[in-house]
Amino acid sequence: MSLTLPGSLVTTEWLAAHLDAPGLVLLDGSFTMPGVTPTAAENYRERHIPGARFFDIEEIADHASSLPHMLPSAEAFEAVARRLGLSNDSVVVIYDTPGLVSAGRVWWTLRVFGHDRIAVLDGGLRKWRAEGRPVTAELPIPAEGTFRATFHPELVRSKTDMLQNLQTKAEQVIDARAASRFTAAENEPRPGLRAGHIPGSFNLPSSSLTDPETGEILKPETLKALFENAGLDLSRPVAATCGSGVTASALAFGLHLIGIDRVAVYDGSWSEWGLPGDTPVATGPSGAGEKA
Repeated sequence: MSLTLPGSLVTTEWLAAHLDAPGLVLLDGSFTMPGVTPTAAENYRERHIPGARFFDIEEIADHASSLPHMLPSAEAFEAVARRLGLSNDSVVVIYDTPGLVSAGRVWWTLRVFGHDRIAVLDGGLRKWRAEGRPVTAELPIPAEGTFRATFHPELVRSKTDMLQNLQTKAEQVIDARAASRFTAAENEPRPGLRAGHIPGSFNLPSSSLTDPETGEILKPETLKALFENAGLDLSRPVAATCGSGVTASALAFGLHLIGIDRVAVYDGSWSEWGLPGDTPVATGPSGAGEKA
């Protein structure tokens, strides 16, 4: 019998029971900001859930771009996915260390390239370890997969798209950065970027989606209230943004969990929009007169 996911979010109990199941590909999608040590790759080599392969957001990227970890081409992603042992019939479970920071980026990336048999581990490595479940430093050697990528452009937004949206207001925009960065009360951690947000966008820090004690994702009714209180009309299209396209994907995953599917992510996010240039910047809180 082929492995079937119970949903887009799986528990540590489910994963423990299916860890050795044929067809399961477990991905550690942890990420650390530049300059933070130890790096996510170093943490992975020290300890990870047995059998997990490391999905390196920095390496699985377009290295011709000056922007951080932009999506690779479909051909480049296909090659990496195969090296990770991924095939089109694989069941993929993704986790990160805190619970939901970068796992959403991996989830979104897989969907962009046509893979939907995926779930995120609720609570991530944090909850797994808190429960005393096994970790290892042993690096898996997966058999080559046969993955074939199908690019879904409707899930990706460019700077051109976002500039056009300022005029059309076809999509609502929600920003996953901390409120202090959104309002420009705090400078951006990446040097050379202006502070503020895309005019008309709403703010919901991605950290709001999880329990601060366990890293588990909040219940759907709570998520729905959070998005609505942030200003979203859940009947209208949404694009998510953040600092560099990582935590925006966490918001996209949160919206997916409440039935708002096919949320687009602005891949360049503030790393692109915040550069000096032709992109308008708003400061202060989002509010009346600014809504898309």
